[in-house]
Amino acid sequence: MKKLTAASVTLISATLISATSSAHDINSDACDVNLETGMYINHEVIEFTKNDKVLYKIVGENTLLVNGEEVSLAAHQEALVADYADSIRAVVPEVKGIAIEGIALATEGVNLAFNGLLGEGNNLANNLTQELNKLGSELDTRLSLESGIRFDENGAIGEDFLGEDFEERVEDTIESAIQDSIGSLLIAVGQEMLFAGGDMEALETRMENFGTDIEQQMEARAELLEAKADALCQSIVVIDELEERMRDEISELADFDLLEVSAHHNNKI
Repeated sequence: MKKLTAASVTLISATLISATSSAHDINSDACDVNLETGMYINHEVIEFTKNDKVLYKIVGENTLLVNGEEVSLAAHQEALVADYADSIRAVVPEVKGIAIEGIALATEGVNLAFNGLLGEGNNLANNLTQELNKLGSELDTRLSLESGIRFDENGAIGEDFLGEDFEERVEDTIESAIQDSIGSLLIAVGQEMLFAGGDMEALETRMENFGTDIEQQMEARAELLEAKADALCQSIVVIDELEERMRDEISELADFDLLEVSAHHNNKI
């Protein structure tokens, strides 16, 4: 019983974490994006930095400063810089939307799993929902042109928010809540065992089917984000293409190949 109970809880946890990871990394291999510098964006300025030095920045729509000096631009060059700046700012709400929907997907998975096992309105699902909603709110605040967004040279936002530790942060939130509610889960699994008439194999099959059902439902919901992830990839490809045009047409930027994007076609999540 102890072994089966642990396996069942682990199954639920792994299912949720898998769904959450899919939400966060949905179609992540559709784009390989490499930003060689740090970056700061708000409504007024976009700047690129390396080793705490500003390489170049765009002030307003089309004022270009390279190494602190304003560059005199022809009309077509100003239009190109403006397109570049507008495209960068426009991608921010796309990133925010996908990230927040990913958190919402994880929240939905939490409720599917624990409401199904513990009943509607259980403390575990409520607590997890609150914690995941906090992450969503933090995303909304951090990914804001009004307050400004700073990416470091590793692509992390601020203090490694949405960096490599983000997925681990979501996993820890889920696992911690499960550990805090292990008693309720043990009771629920015990009740499931009664429904199975004490048949351990039948219970194990029931729990596996339960996990598979949640995973399938989450994957179906995750597919709705795939088109948005593809659109985001194409938006970043456009930014890369605009950067190349600026390097070709503005000599002061010729040495600044800061963004590299490789787009792939992948139908799997």
